[in-house]
Amino acid sequence: MSIKEKEQEIIDEFAIYEDWMDKYEYIIELGKELPLIEEQYKTEDRLIKGCQSQVWLNAECIDNKMNFTADSDAIITKGIIALLIRVVNDESPEDVARSEFKFIKEIGLQEHLSPTRSNGLVSMVKDMKLNALKAVK
Repeated sequence: MSIKEKEQEIIDEFAIYEDWMDKYEYIIELGKELPLIEEQYKTEDRLIKGCQSQVWLNAECIDNKMNFTADSDAIITKGIIALLIRVVNDESPEDVARSEFKFIKEIGLQEHLSPTRSNGLVSMVKDMKLNALKAVK
């Protein structure tokens, strides 16, 4: 499934919910399914700067496919990073680096976050893209 198809799947899932309280609950549920980072990778250099809560992101490139794992101490943030990972996991570094994460705007996520969470979202996307750029061959 391409990045575009994964994004459309998320857009369709969010369209089911009428109000943002239901959407937040769904985001929290997604966080519970997050591929968790191993404890050994919960280090200062993997902490995403600019997030109100602590968010660790580990990125590996295996067979020219990006593999992200993460964790957060906040349930909403955990769900947000889970959404981002879902879109770009198992994609080439080039595709991750070029991804525009259009689903964020389509589902209205950024406008329904507090300013500090919104900044954190931007930082998460930036870190994922930077990790992908490092892996480009």
